[in-house]
Amino acid sequence: MPKNRNTFSSLAAAPRRLAQRAVHSGWAWVQRTGAVTAAHPGRLRFGAIGAGTKLAFPQGTVFGEPWIRLGDHCIVGEHVTLTAGMMPDLDLGPDPILRIGNGVVLGRGSHVIADTTVTIGDDCYFGPYVYVTSTNHSYDDPHTPIGKQWPRMDPVEIGPGCWVGTGAVILPGARIGRNVVVAAGAVVRGEVPDHAVVAGAPARVVRTWDAESGWQPPLRTPAPVPIPEEVTPEQLIALGEMGEA
Repeated sequence: MPKNRNTFSSLAAAPRRLAQRAVHSGWAWVQRTGAVTAAHPGRLRFGAIGAGTKLAFPQGTVFGEPWIRLGDHCIVGEHVTLTAGMMPDLDLGPDPILRIGNGVVLGRGSHVIADTTVTIGDDCYFGPYVYVTSTNHSYDDPHTPIGKQWPRMDPVEIGPGCWVGTGAVILPGARIGRNVVVAAGAVVRGEVPDHAVVAGAPARVVRTWDAESGWQPPLRTPAPVPIPEEVTPEQLIALGEMGEA
């Protein structure tokens, strides 16, 4: 049976609602203040951080930032880890280790671990909890704990315009071409050609594109309807705000 609500319970709920609003407002202020930008880098001193780029608060683990370069207009979600080198406070030489291009989006909880060079091209979009690493454990010696054996390192390159789905893993030595779709949960190693879709663990090419035959196998869904030319950016923003209401 539902409990009867009376005047006293309604009065008791009022302070809770006020406290809840205060907590939410305070946390929103913390998030705004703790975000990292070129104008407000906080304690982080990246090798470069472009105009319009923002790292949401709270950040994940970040070290080796003098060897990390972020391009313009990037969005780095909450709890994203960005590291250059195997541990903090190393001298990694004159060249950047982790390069992130312009317009890159890294989803919440993603990790980019660059013990050797990792390059992410322009306009790549990562879903949440993507893991990119240039280092892997080795297990050559069956008598030594794996964690105590020296790891193997191999550079990683992700071409421009890629979409990497939630929970995907990009392993050392991966070379991913331009405009590639990496399906959610895929584990990628080796070479991936331009304009391909890869899925699975280990990932394999499941769809390709070329100028003569288009997508093979053919797409099963209709092409999205483009936004009409007469629609302004202000109208799109207003439409988005309506959806959040």
